[in-house]
Amino acid sequence: MRSDSTGVPKTMDITRADILNWLRETDPLKLETLWQAADETRRDHVGQAVHLRGLLEISNICVRSCAYCGIRSARTGLERYRMTAAEIVDTARRIANHNLGTVVLQAGEDPGITRQWLSTIIKRIKTETGLAITLSLGERSDTDLAAWRQAGADRYLLRFETSDRALYNRIHPPRPGQTYDRFDTLRWLAGLGYEVGTGVMVGIPGQTLASLADDIEIFRELDVDMIGLGPFLPHPDTPLGSLPPMGPEQVPNDEMMTLKMLALTRLVCPNCNIPSTTALSTLSTTSREQGLKAGANVIMPNFTPEKFRLLYEIYPSKARVDVNNEQFPELIKNRITALGRTVGQGPGRRPDQSH
Repeated sequence: MRSDSTGVPKTMDITRADILNWLRETDPLKLETLWQAADETRRDHVGQAVHLRGLLEISNICVRSCAYCGIRSARTGLERYRMTAAEIVDTARRIANHNLGTVVLQAGEDPGITRQWLSTIIKRIKTETGLAITLSLGERSDTDLAAWRQAGADRYLLRFETSDRALYNRIHPPRPGQTYDRFDTLRWLAGLGYEVGTGVMVGIPGQTLASLADDIEIFRELDVDMIGLGPFLPHPDTPLGSLPPMGPEQVPNDEMMTLKMLALTRLVCPNCNIPSTTALSTLSTTSREQGLKAGANVIMPNFTPEKFRLLYEIYPSKARVDVNNEQFPELIKNRITALGRTVGQGPGRRPDQSH
């Protein structure tokens, strides 16, 4: 990786060895050069705007039983919900009224979210609000994905979580009799004309720095439009509800390692939209801002109605990150301008893509 005399990375021509060295780095002064390089790369390639995406968690019903997730199908005693079409469209209108350009419809893998039902909702949101629509609904059939794109959905977010296949299978077991390759699906989504998002968790039990370096190399290869990075935060009512003792090779699920991953991803994928995630912001009151300083350019404030938001706690404290009232979007905008950044207008597409 080429750099100046201070060690600040100057190009995105970063090797896997460079990535590993930075992931191991602990010197605060050296890390400051990494944050600075990522922030400058962000400024040069995607600008000063921070784009806001209104998050709407439309269902906590899920047929999967992931080992860390609070809405896993095997969890009993959780009240399940699926928002009505009217509730979803009404909330999308509220997001548009706050001058945000995108609504993100997120859910567990809910078979009750049918192809036709969601297609109708997508068309209504487009007609009545003009918002860009991001879907984050897990593993769905090729036919569903094509139909929702045809209905007007703009983006699809499907994290591959970790490039370590054995580790992925331990925390994210497939449905019985089902085989599914998320990398194939990401390519299929791109072929349909979606803007494609993916991402990983940082600090999964059994995850190593070498695995994280592989994740960043895959980001480079896939050339997706959005990448989300957050710490591994298991729900207490799950098999991985408490982290086991960490060995010397275990990746910590902390703010510092997440910020390193965010900054390195910005350097490797300079034109990508990268959020300062809700999961990151649960770690401290300043983590969201630190993410923006380390290369992020997106924030996703939660607009889920409170009675549902409290039931979508996929990890601890998620529902309490943003106060759910009419003032909190403006508070987030104030925090953005306090950093010397601007609030993005419109859908906030990746700047080097025409779709």
